[in-house]
Amino acid sequence: MDFSLSKSQQMLKKSVTDFLKKECRELAREAEELSEGYSPQIWQKIADLGWLGIGIPEGYGGLGGDFFDHIIVLQEMGRSLFPGPFIPSAVCASRLLLEFGSESQKADLLPLMLDGKLIIIPALFQPDSFAGECHYENCQFSETGDGKYKISGNRLFVPYASTADYYLVSFDQVQNQSDGTGRQFLVDAKSPGVNRLTLQTIASDKQGEVIFDEVEISDEDVLVNHSNTETFFNRVRDIGSLAHSAYILGMLERVLEMTVEYAKNRVQFEKPIGQFQVIQHQCADMMIDLEQVRYLTYQAGWNISQGLPATKKISMAKARASDASRRVCLLGIKIQGGIGIIEEYDMQLYFRHAKAMELAFGDGDYHREIVAAELDMG
Repeated sequence: MDFSLSKSQQMLKKSVTDFLKKECRELAREAEELSEGYSPQIWQKIADLGWLGIGIPEGYGGLGGDFFDHIIVLQEMGRSLFPGPFIPSAVCASRLLLEFGSESQKADLLPLMLDGKLIIIPALFQPDSFAGECHYENCQFSETGDGKYKISGNRLFVPYASTADYYLVSFDQVQNQSDGTGRQFLVDAKSPGVNRLTLQTIASDKQGEVIFDEVEISDEDVLVNHSNTETFFNRVRDIGSLAHSAYILGMLERVLEMTVEYAKNRVQFEKPIGQFQVIQHQCADMMIDLEQVRYLTYQAGWNISQGLPATKKISMAKARASDASRRVCLLGIKIQGGIGIIEEYDMQLYFRHAKAMELAFGDGDYHREIVAAELDMG
C-alpha cells in the first residue's frame, strides 16, 4: 500500500493549492453572505480547470482518474474552507449517475455537470437516516400508468438545495405491495410540486429541506440500474463519508498550523506560550489526531481506487475524522483564547464548519456501529 502521490497527482495538488490561495482567500467568509452559499463565478472557473471531471471517464468529457484524486482536491479545499456543491454534486451525484444511470442519462447530463452548467444534488436523508432507518411511510412513489410516476415526501439537510437543478432521490414503493426494491429518480427542481426551504445552520452552509408534493415524473427520469433503497443509501453514504473525511483532514491541517503559529508568537509570563509544556502537549494531541485521520482516509481512498471492499475502512476514517474535528478545533480555540471566537479571525470559521462536517453523513458513533457490524460480533 503506497500513499505517495504520482507525478500527475503532485501536479494536481499544486494546481489546486495555487488556485485556492489566489482566488479563494476570503471566499469562505464571503460565501456566508451570498444567497447561493458559494460563488457561481468560482464554480465556473473550477469547471474550466477540469476539477468537476475528476473520476469521470474521458468518454463523457472527464479527466478520468480515481477516488484518490478526489481526496487530493478535497483535502486542499478543506484547508481553505472552499464553499460550494463539490462534494454532493461533483463527487456523490456524478459517481451515482455513472453507477446507476442509463447510458442516455450519462451522455446527456454528465457533460453539462462537468461544464459547470448543471448541479445535481442527492436528496436522500430523513431525520432518522443515521439511526439505521432507510424506509419512511411519508416518502413514497406510485405508478400512474403509461410510464409515469408520482412521488411524495420530504428530504432534510439537502446541501445547496436552493441552487440545485436536479435532485437525486430514492423512494420505496408503498402501494401495490411492492417487493421493496424501490426506485431512484432524477427530479427536475423546477417541477410543479417541488418546494424547498433553507435551514439555518451553525456553518451557514445553505442546507435545505426539499418537499415533493405529488410530483410527476416519467420513465426517462428513473435510474435504470436501480437497487433496493438501503443498498443505494449505503453507496452514497460511503462516497459522501470519505469525501467529508478528506475535507476534514485539510481543515485540521490548517487549524493546527494557525494554532502553532499563535503559540509561537503569543507571549505570556515573558515567554511564548508555546514553550509551556501543557500547550506543547495539546498541540501534540492535535497532531496525533490529524495523522490518524490522514492515514485512515488515505487507506480507505486507496481501497476504493483499487476496487477493494472499503465500507469498514471508510467508517473507520469518518469516525476518527468526526471525533477529531471536534477535539482539534476545541483545542485550537482554547489555545488561541479570545481571538478564537472573534468574527474577524478565522478560527471560529473552522470551528463552525468542523461541527457541520462532524455530523455530515453520520457522526463518530454512527460509524462505529458500522465498524462493529463489519466485525460480525453478533
